[in-house]
Amino acid sequence: MRVNITVNGEARQVDDVWPGESLLYVLRERLGLPGSKNACEQGECGSCTVYMDGTPVCACLVAAGQAEGREVRTVEGLASGDTLDRVQQAFVDAGAVQCGFCTPGLVVAAHDLLTRTPQPSDPEIREALAGNLCRCTGYEKILDAVRMAARS
Repeated sequence: MRVNITVNGEARQVDDVWPGESLLYVLRERLGLPGSKNACEQGECGSCTVYMDGTPVCACLVAAGQAEGREVRTVEGLASGDTLDRVQQAFVDAGAVQCGFCTPGLVVAAHDLLTRTPQPSDPEIREALAGNLCRCTGYEKILDAVRMAARS
């Protein structure tokens, strides 16, 4: 089947999509956007989080056909040209990026939080990031990054 989606502001057409193919697979393998990571394929880790029509979703759980006619924004789409989004920059500045596998999903989740709640409390930050797993950082630097982004 053919899927027409808008990805990071650009209309895209993907041909020969099989019915069980995930949005994550389409983004990574067919459209060359490797930012969203394929970790659990069960929606448990948050590494594949993207916006679909402005709502964060686990791209591994969305069938590609469900994205027909929809607006998708990936972690790559948060930056403006060569300028990182404030959340992306805060993750770099705070040292919240280690292996990087969880980072795209955490960045999208933090971006969504700060869009909804510009000055979140620590419990609000923790709640917003609760669906994202990280095995490297111990989370403190991630929390620091979100706090830093909220201040910028």
